[in-house]
Amino acid sequence: MEIKWWGHACFEIKNKTTVVTDPHDGSSIGIPEPKPKADLILISHDHYDHNAASTVQGNPVTISSIGNSTARGVKINGIKTYHDKSEGSQRGTNTIYKFQLNSHTLCHLGDIGHIPNKKTIQKIGDIDILFVPTGGNFTINAEEAAQTINLIKPKIAIPMHYKLPGLTVPIDGVDEFKQEIKNYSEVNNPYKLPKQLPKQTETKIIQY
Repeated sequence: MEIKWWGHACFEIKNKTTVVTDPHDGSSIGIPEPKPKADLILISHDHYDHNAASTVQGNPVTISSIGNSTARGVKINGIKTYHDKSEGSQRGTNTIYKFQLNSHTLCHLGDIGHIPNKKTIQKIGDIDILFVPTGGNFTINAEEAAQTINLIKPKIAIPMHYKLPGLTVPIDGVDEFKQEIKNYSEVNNPYKLPKQLPKQTETKIIQY
């Protein structure tokens, strides 16, 4: 499995089926235009920097809803959460996606704005690869991201949605997150998943 990070919350996850998460057009947020190709698109919420499905190449199926579904052979569970700490009154709802690619279970937290509660953690269950926002302001911040990782306990955690060169969205950089965690390493982009996953959580910061 190969994971290409296009900045923000957009990943192109290549396997037999290619999944793209939360696509953006680049120009509207000040970073280079992504050029992903997908069989399946997962959209966590309907904000301009996460819902640019028309920019994705191929003939993808788009999922933007909660509940269980199967598309292009991929089992998906959309879990309702919120984009803020006030049950959506500020920024609306957010969908966490748990999905299966081959023998791996992945989870993309979207723009979650609060630490997941016990019920949500139970729905998420055992995760191999977790994509977690860390930049704060519109999502959980670095400290909350570290707490969320400790609650979910994935084999690999990948931070996202933090400040990048040129990014016009006012969020924190990755350094704040690095201060909150101990076991992390920086990896190439795209990141090739190892055949043997770690027994304890390791954080992989994908270079942009």
